[in-house]
Amino acid sequence: MEKIDRYIRKPKSSPAASQGRFEIYNLSENPFPSTPFVNPESNDARINGAIYEPSIRESERKLLLQNFLQVPQNDPQHLRLGYIIDASYIGRGNGKSAFLINLQREINQDFGLSISNDLNKCFSLTIHPEIHTKVKSFESFVDLFVNIIFSSEIVDDALSSLRLDAIMQIYPNFDPNTYFSGAEDLRAKLNSINWYYENKLDYIEINKHILNNKLLQELPSDFPLYLSRMFVEVSDGNDFKEYYYSLKRGALRYSFVFTDLVSLFLAAGFNGAYIFVDDFERIPNFQTARQRIDFAVELRTCLFDGMYTNAKIGFYNFILVLHAGVPALVQEAWEQSGLEHRSPIALKGAKNVIIFEKIRVNDAFSLLKKYLQQYRIHPTDSNTDLVPFERDAIEKIAEQNEFNASKILKKAHEDLDRAANSQIRSLDVQFVQSNDGVAGEPKKILGIHDALTKNLNEED
Repeated sequence: MEKIDRYIRKPKSSPAASQGRFEIYNLSENPFPSTPFVNPESNDARINGAIYEPSIRESERKLLLQNFLQVPQNDPQHLRLGYIIDASYIGRGNGKSAFLINLQREINQDFGLSISNDLNKCFSLTIHPEIHTKVKSFESFVDLFVNIIFSSEIVDDALSSLRLDAIMQIYPNFDPNTYFSGAEDLRAKLNSINWYYENKLDYIEINKHILNNKLLQELPSDFPLYLSRMFVEVSDGNDFKEYYYSLKRGALRYSFVFTDLVSLFLAAGFNGAYIFVDDFERIPNFQTARQRIDFAVELRTCLFDGMYTNAKIGFYNFILVLHAGVPALVQEAWEQSGLEHRSPIALKGAKNVIIFEKIRVNDAFSLLKKYLQQYRIHPTDSNTDLVPFERDAIEKIAEQNEFNASKILKKAHEDLDRAANSQIRSLDVQFVQSNDGVAGEPKKILGIHDALTKNLNEED
């Protein structure tokens, strides 16, 4: 029989509360990323670009605003192709991807109206050519581009804008704030035929109003927008994706992306888009010289010289993000295709070229402070905002890693992890130069001459 007093009696010992591993530094955990690469799909703020110090890239941002984002899209001279070029030859990790993620968020929060002082209503997308999926032809690049369009839900945003505008034109007393709780709710309801019936809104009349838009008159008769004429469904982004892949490769798909979609976006109230191509070198790296020229010719045709609506008005503004050696890699193709004349990649001081400079010592302080702040248990003041790092230790970390932002963050992670293992409270220059936290033991970097060798002429 179970004893009742087991519910009353208390143990003679109670659990001992242990201190968090990084609590001695006033940190809930190690604030720095263990990997030097940005992954926007991650939920970890340390690697998805959510922790960002804008002051480090204020000059680059200012030039992008001045030369691209704040130039009216109806200006026939607005730049349609630009470049963000890394000044450093030491490789990846100078912060370009994090910069793009945060700039894109800033643009898309109100479709660029604030950032352009209401001159432009534009969306922004970033294309990432993948290492494991080689993009050699312009055709495969367009496939990648349109897939980013579909996954971004910007087509659904455009359709929602068209439908909401039509509703408000037909029903002047319609108040969106009464019917929708936010952007996602608006998209979901405006894409549901039942919602119109439930709210006594005449979808036949709404759809007719949309199709009368003068900007949509040249669309092909099988364009997905016309699915709604059947009045039994509301076309959405998935219909557009299915339609695209039903088209024959080549000219028809190009027309869909650079004419038909542009017409849809214009009708929805957009007057442009900023398309960033991160790590652009992953395309020419896999191309032959002939493929580079062909790619440049087709890019020029779709952006500048062709019969596409995009070429006539410059709706899509492409900004290619390059490492330092890439301009030399593609310059010949740019020159032979005529693209260099349209958008010079090698002209020093050109407005369409934004140089992405290496960070400086003060930037390294700001960068580490930003990450530390995000994981502080208690707020700090200016005297303790870099604790547990001493300032000269951060300078040394920056120097050791050639002022590469990603490498600095990774080294800070490793050093703080080592310090926590030994409960060392302050990270000074000696510590960050040491191999295992023991002062005076510099970290040995192995080279090829240190590897074990074997005489291949000797028999086993």
